[in-house]
Amino acid sequence: MISFGITDFGLFLMAVLLLNATPGPDTAYIVGRSVAQGRRAGLLSALGITAGCCIHATLSAFGLTALLAASATAFMAVKLAGGAYLIYLGLKMLFSKKKAASASEPQLDLRSHKTIFLQALITNVLNPKVILFFLSFFPQFVLHDAQHKTAAFLLLGAVFSVVTLCWNSGTAMLAGTLSQHASNNPQVKHWLERSVGAAFVALGMKLALTRN
Repeated sequence: MISFGITDFGLFLMAVLLLNATPGPDTAYIVGRSVAQGRRAGLLSALGITAGCCIHATLSAFGLTALLAASATAFMAVKLAGGAYLIYLGLKMLFSKKKAASASEPQLDLRSHKTIFLQALITNVLNPKVILFFLSFFPQFVLHDAQHKTAAFLLLGAVFSVVTLCWNSGTAMLAGTLSQHASNNPQVKHWLERSVGAAFVALGMKLALTRN
């Protein structure tokens, strides 16, 4: 790691684990999908979130994240779009029709797979807090005079993405399993979905109203 100009790698790993353990829009989305559509949907969501992290890491490595954060107008647009998208997803869950009980997970077609993945990706990419995280957090673990800064950022981004995927996949499996046990009671499952939808709306409003 030192050859890439990366420092305090152990501290970096610990910080990444703590970050993933802190609930946020990404966790809410994964739990929501797992509750509503089962473990497969949750795992697809985890993949979408990870793909978003890869995009953030790449933009950060080439300095594009800093340019976005420096523009008040662009940053405001991303913030409002991210908040509105979370509110939209939450309202869809709040006003979804109650489904009959099922002992097995819902069957998803290819189109549903793509939709779940893309929605997770968009949720992550349009989260300004993630943008600021990559902008402020990663540089602390790259030496100022490193010769391969871009490679260092990309490597840290890859490590971050792998840890995030593992953590989020575990979250999806746990939430999906608990939801499956509750699926025999459609009333319980329906209110679980509504609770997650309400959380989405609250997160979206908080995100949109957060000061730059």
